[in-house]
Amino acid sequence: MRYLLILPILGLAVLPMRGEEEKRHKKEQIIPEVKLDRKTPVSFEKEVEPILVNKCAFCHSGQIKEGKFDLTSYDTMMRGGKRGPAVIPGKGAESLLFKLSKKEIRPYMPPKSEEPVTAQELALIKLWIDQGAKPPTGSRETIKVVLKAPPTIVTPVLGVAVSADKSAVAAGRGNQIHVYDGAKGDHIRSLNDPAVVGADKKPLNAAHLSLVESLVYSPDGKWLASGSYQEVKLWDAKTGELRKTITGFAERVVTLAFSNNSKLLACGGGAPTQEGELKLIDAESGKVVQDIKTNVHSDTVFGVAFSPDDKSIVSGGADKFVKTFDVASGKFLKSFEGHTHHVMGVGWSGDGKLLASAGADNVVKIWDYEKGEQVRTINAATKQLTSLVFVGKKNDFLTTSGDNQARMWSITGGNNRNFTSEGGDFLYCIATSPDGAVVAAGAQDGGVRLFNGATGAVIKTLLPPGVLKAEPKKEEPKKMEPKKKK
Repeated sequence: MRYLLILPILGLAVLPMRGEEEKRHKKEQIIPEVKLDRKTPVSFEKEVEPILVNKCAFCHSGQIKEGKFDLTSYDTMMRGGKRGPAVIPGKGAESLLFKLSKKEIRPYMPPKSEEPVTAQELALIKLWIDQGAKPPTGSRETIKVVLKAPPTIVTPVLGVAVSADKSAVAAGRGNQIHVYDGAKGDHIRSLNDPAVVGADKKPLNAAHLSLVESLVYSPDGKWLASGSYQEVKLWDAKTGELRKTITGFAERVVTLAFSNNSKLLACGGGAPTQEGELKLIDAESGKVVQDIKTNVHSDTVFGVAFSPDDKSIVSGGADKFVKTFDVASGKFLKSFEGHTHHVMGVGWSGDGKLLASAGADNVVKIWDYEKGEQVRTINAATKQLTSLVFVGKKNDFLTTSGDNQARMWSITGGNNRNFTSEGGDFLYCIATSPDGAVVAAGAQDGGVRLFNGATGAVIKTLLPPGVLKAEPKKEEPKKMEPKKKK
C-alpha cells in the first residue's frame, strides 16, 4: 500500500458567500476547467499524489486534521471527513476534493495565501476521479516536498514547554516560538533564526521554516529544544539565542524528551505509515549517538520518555505499540500491545516500575514494566488523547485530549482531577514544572492555558504577542419608551 507524504497545515473554516462577494469570487478565484485529450489512465502515484503533497493537502495531516479529513494515506482520504466523502469514484465534478481545489466552494484548498492548483493539475485530479479514483500501485516512490512557511492563519499550539525553575513557558505556533513569564504570563521574547528565509530570500523572523511540532526544556535549565520538519534546534534557554541546528531527520520531529541528567535529547517522528524514527542526540555536541533501527515502530513515533535512571527510553507510535530500548546500546528491550489506535504519549512512574501510555482510542493504559503486562485501562476522555507527561519523578501524570480537557492522574489510582477549562478548544499538548506547580496546555485556538498545578485553576490564557483577548460584549440597557396617555 502506498501513502501520501504531506506537510501538516491548518485548513480554513467554512464561510458563507453572498451577493457581490460571491460574484467577485467567481470572477477572480475559480480555477478554469480544461479538457485533457487523453485515453490513458491517470497514475495516482506519478500525477495526482505530487499535486496533493505540494499543494492541495496542506490542511489535513499530522496532528492537525481540520474537518476530520485525513490525507495521510489513500485509504484515509477515501474515507472522507466531517462533510462526507471527498472523492466519489467516477464523478469528478461532484467530488468535494475537486470542488474545493477548483475554489468552487469554501473552504478553498489550498488557502488563499497559498499557490492554487493550475488548470492542468485540476484537470488531472478530475480525470483521475472520473476514471474511478484508482488506488496507487506498486511500491512507494519518494516524492520531493517543496518546503515553505505555513500561512499566518496557522496558530494551533502543537508544542509547549515549562522550564524547571518555573520562570518561563514556551509555545510553538505555526513556525514561531513565543516565550512567556512563568508566573505572570507576560510575553518575554520570540525566538528567531536569521537563516530562515522565504521564497523571496527575505528573513521570515521565525524559529523554523515549517511548523514547530515539539518543544522541551532541559532539566538543568540550559537548553530549549524545538522540533520541526527534518530538523531540531537547540536554543539558549536564558537568552533565546540559537546554538545548534541538527538536521538529517527523515520527516517531522513531533516528540522530544531530555534525559534527567540533561545530557541526551531523544527525538521521535518519522514519515506516516512508513517507518518511525527514534534518535538520541548528545546535547553538548549536537551529534547523533543512537539511531535506533532494530524493532523500531512501523509508523510515526508520537511519544518518548527516559526512565528515571536514564538507562532506558519508552516510545509510543501510530502503529499502536509501546516499546522500550536500552539507551547505551539502542537495543530493543520490550514491547507492549493493547491500544487500538495511535499511542500519543508515554512515560515512566517515579520508581520506574510502571509505564503509562495515552492513546487516540481515548484510554490510558498502565503497564507493569518488569512483567510486561497490562495493569489496568483508564477511560480517560471522550475524545482522543493527544499527550501525556509525568510530573517530575512523581507517580502523577497529566494528559490532554480533544474534548478540551487537561487532567491529572495518579498511576497508582486516586487523586484524579480535571483542570479548569477556559474557552474550550481541542488541546494538543501539555507540560509541567518538575514540582507540578506550573502547568501549561496548548490549544487549537492558539492559546496556552496556564494553570496553577495545585488547584487546577486557570492563571491566564497566553495569546500570541500583540493579540489582546476580546472583552465580552456588554448588553446596552434597553431604552424605556414613555407611556402614552390614554
